[in-house]
Amino acid sequence: MDSAKRDIAAAAARLIVEEGLEYGPAKRRALRDLGLPQRTALPGNDEVEEEVRDYIRIFCADTQPAELQALRRLALEWMTHMAAFRPHLGGSVWHGTATRLSDIYIQLFCDDSKSAEIALIDHRVDYEPRTVTGFHGESVEALSVHARSRELGTEVGVHLMVYDLDDLRGALRPDSQGRTPRGDLAAVRRLVEADE
Repeated sequence: MDSAKRDIAAAAARLIVEEGLEYGPAKRRALRDLGLPQRTALPGNDEVEEEVRDYIRIFCADTQPAELQALRRLALEWMTHMAAFRPHLGGSVWHGTATRLSDIYIQLFCDDSKSAEIALIDHRVDYEPRTVTGFHGESVEALSVHARSRELGTEVGVHLMVYDLDDLRGALRPDSQGRTPRGDLAAVRRLVEADE
């Protein structure tokens, strides 16, 4: 990685950990904060994640493990509520780089795309529908809620991303580092129990 990309990745990592930014916006803001030209090549997400892990190890080692555990427990709670829709946890909460400022991303794989929304309505859960970029770059409906974390003493964004059941097959292919990109209810439960 060249020095400009390394600088951008390090600056983006700080923004991700300290301000809770997502990777894309963090890289663009880091580019601007560093005063680099708009055409400067940005680092990949894997390179930024490596910097995030370093930043956490250096500056957050005393707080981040408990925050991650609290977020995983909250994710498990929501996954249990939405178990009928084959929930899978992804993102920083799954990969272990989440802090108290991170949101939770749960992919739901539904026979009927409206069934998850109907389940939230039936349980009187306030949500905000939005369209986000999915794991294949396509537009995906997300049902976003604010969930209270008693452990963290704050509201956490929980985003339920609605996919077709057929998408589940491709969702479990290993990522560029050979890791499982998301975990089902049983996998998340094992993570939570391993850290208790």
